[in-house]
Amino acid sequence: MRVDTVQVELRPRSPWEAMELGNALVRRHAAAIWVPWLLLGLPVFVAVAALGWSLDRLGLAALLLLWIKPVLDRIPLFVLSRAVFGEAPGWRRTLAAQLRWGWRPLLGHLTWRRLSPWRAVTLPVDLLEGIHGPQLKMRRRVLVEGIGGHVLLLTAICLLFTAVLLLSLLLLVFLFVPNELLSESARAAWTLATQNPPRWAQLLLVLALWIAVGVVEPFFVAAGFGLYLNRRTQLEAWDLEIAFRRLRARIVPAGAALAALLACGLLLSAPVPAPAQERADVAPTKTWSHDRQARDSGADAGIATATLPRVFEDAVVDSGAFVDAVDTAYADPLLSPKRTEVGWQKRDPATPRPRDTLPDFGGLQWLIVLLSTIAEYGLWLVLGVLVAALALTARRWWPWMRAGLRGPVREDREIGVSEAAVPEPLPADLPTAVRRLWREGRQRDALALLYRGSVEAMAARAGATLVPGATEAECLRISRRMPEAADRAAFASVVRVWQRAAYARRLPGDAEFDALLDVLGPRFGSTGSGPAGAGGAG
Repeated sequence: MRVDTVQVELRPRSPWEAMELGNALVRRHAAAIWVPWLLLGLPVFVAVAALGWSLDRLGLAALLLLWIKPVLDRIPLFVLSRAVFGEAPGWRRTLAAQLRWGWRPLLGHLTWRRLSPWRAVTLPVDLLEGIHGPQLKMRRRVLVEGIGGHVLLLTAICLLFTAVLLLSLLLLVFLFVPNELLSESARAAWTLATQNPPRWAQLLLVLALWIAVGVVEPFFVAAGFGLYLNRRTQLEAWDLEIAFRRLRARIVPAGAALAALLACGLLLSAPVPAPAQERADVAPTKTWSHDRQARDSGADAGIATATLPRVFEDAVVDSGAFVDAVDTAYADPLLSPKRTEVGWQKRDPATPRPRDTLPDFGGLQWLIVLLSTIAEYGLWLVLGVLVAALALTARRWWPWMRAGLRGPVREDREIGVSEAAVPEPLPADLPTAVRRLWREGRQRDALALLYRGSVEAMAARAGATLVPGATEAECLRISRRMPEAADRAAFASVVRVWQRAAYARRLPGDAEFDALLDVLGPRFGSTGSGPAGAGGAG
């Protein structure tokens, strides 16, 4: 990997930040990931589903699709590994790479290491680094160390997201079911899913599972790749290497120009050799080496030998300024590092501890001693007060606690059996009775009586027998057997009015009630007498 071409900011991150980096990469290169995923995954799904259909084992087909996920995981890993260190590859290049890239390390991920919870991090190690044998095992262990718990949580979270997405796809069907038929549809769907489901239902379930896996799996691989990059950045200091490379790129051109400028300056300022007589007349000057050695060792200045004229025999050094500059340089902590270490040492038990003396507060020393004693033994005082309070109130809370520890007591009671109440017979003139109840202010009773009569007449016209306690939805389904459409519409209107009054407490107005009774009177008014068939009214 060429670290200098990286397209993201590599720095030590927390594991959660590293996972978010991987998710951000997926969002940025979504098209480059999901287009080849669909082009390769769709034929795989069709082949596996056709095999399960032919063998009548679509459950095994779903298990096989889950098992071969590492094969499809190479697609987002290939795209992200190239996009981080350059441009994202196109879908043609990605599909062509799947034919020859990563098959040898993939054998372990499809067999004995398929159920490894750390697959998100070990997959980049196997496919990107190209190492084998004991070195590969050591590499996996080093990279997983320290982030194993986060990788385990990542695997669990992605499994939960897949399950939630699968359940959401299944429940999406019920959004298009009318409210009146929702309970029956849910019951039918449960029966269809649990009691010998047909193959087309199993195929739809496998398709929903494949869609859920296809949505979540690239994020799982990308989060593991983000953890892999972060772990290598921590171990190999990629951020420092990138900083040094950028610093070198800035310094090298400037350094070359500076070297050329210094060379020209040295050539122009070269000293002209003086005659031998003049050199002899110049008195030797005390150099920094001589002065430094004399000051450090305390010896006579004449003992040390000047070394600077030996190197630069024609140079005359201003000893004061030069020595000050050297002293300033040696004062740099990088050249003369010093540090102070502070540690705890055991106190000598033989040395008596000096007793603290309290200052004179004008006779208030007793108050200070009292406050310090309370502060020192306050928790013990609180504990003593609490124990005393519990002991004094034991008569109140001890029976209650003892009854709670004893557990619930079973009481054998006789079960009483009573005869079911028989509903009152319907009146002979139903519309007149309903109007009388409405005028008396008993609107709910009037609507209940009207609904009972309508249900009785509907059952007679439909030629059906209602079970005791039939719901409004069941009555609506039976009303479809009536031959006339006007009868079916009229019965549906009275059911709606009754449901609003019974469950939402929304009573119709007088005009709406009269119009409803005028429609239902000629159709369901003459019902005769007998028990009501619906348990929802009354």
